[in-house]
Amino acid sequence: MSLPTPDPDSADPDSEFVSLLTEHQTVLRLYVTSLLPGEFASADIVQQANATIWRKRGEFQIGTNFKAWIFSIARYEVLNFRKRKARDSRLVFSDELDEMIADELPAQNDDMEDRLSALRSCLRKLKPADRELIRHRYFHGTPLKEYSLTIGRSVGSLKVTLHRIRTRLQQCLEHQLSPRKSIDP
Repeated sequence: MSLPTPDPDSADPDSEFVSLLTEHQTVLRLYVTSLLPGEFASADIVQQANATIWRKRGEFQIGTNFKAWIFSIARYEVLNFRKRKARDSRLVFSDELDEMIADELPAQNDDMEDRLSALRSCLRKLKPADRELIRHRYFHGTPLKEYSLTIGRSVGSLKVTLHRIRTRLQQCLEHQLSPRKSIDP
């Protein structure tokens, strides 16, 4: 859903709401994806949640917990999606598991922005060729065999390189996310 860019000088009462909604798009997407692991329709559910959030914007009180409010709307969109999907007789979570996941995930998503920022920082520290390999493998979904032909390397060497890159990224993330120890003068 494309949201208008808020104009801080505008007298539009929706501008603060648009700012909040724009600011929370990443955590909203992560929340919905975590409730629907492996589900390709999660992007559609986020769009539906955004539409519902916008339609109900008059119900939100500025100054209250915006994230909790949009998460509750998103959760209902996920539940509606699961009900529709259940009619297809596919596996769905029980209501009890839904409740448990919905209660636990918001607390886990609190630090998701920090994790994403750390990952971006760690990716920038990689050599350009390593970043390109990660991009092709994980963001474009290019099979290693196809990419190996493009760059003239064997699939085996790419697998070894990917393992090394993932290890470096993990170490970098652990370093970035570890609590800083204060140094006494």
